[in-house]
Amino acid sequence: MTKSRTVHNLCRLIIFCGIFSALVVLPLLSSAQPANSITIVNNSNRVIRYVYLSHTSADDWSADQLGGNGISPGQSSTVSNVSCDQQQIKVIGEDQDGCFVSAIVACGGDATWTITNDTVVDCGQ
Repeated sequence: MTKSRTVHNLCRLIIFCGIFSALVVLPLLSSAQPANSITIVNNSNRVIRYVYLSHTSADDWSADQLGGNGISPGQSSTVSNVSCDQQQIKVIGEDQDGCFVSAIVACGGDATWTITNDTVVDCGQ
């Protein structure tokens, strides 16, 4: 085999490896999906004091997403720039009595969660 043919084959191998690596690595890098926003609509008679985010399979809550501003009955609030590393995210609301409500919302777009008086409440009892 000539030297120029060996160099040509080596270049082809390097190009192939580069393309293959890109095809394997790019999907892994893009696994974090932005959920552009989550709008929480409070149609209950409770004041929602705090909103947290968590993985769906764990209780690894984020910091309060409302920044100290509650959601009064009949009001809504939007959490923006939510980043997900899964297809869904858990949204947890805590009311003035320390009771919790939660929902699972899809990531990758704008989501809305409406809390009503019929939403199941967990008061730890």
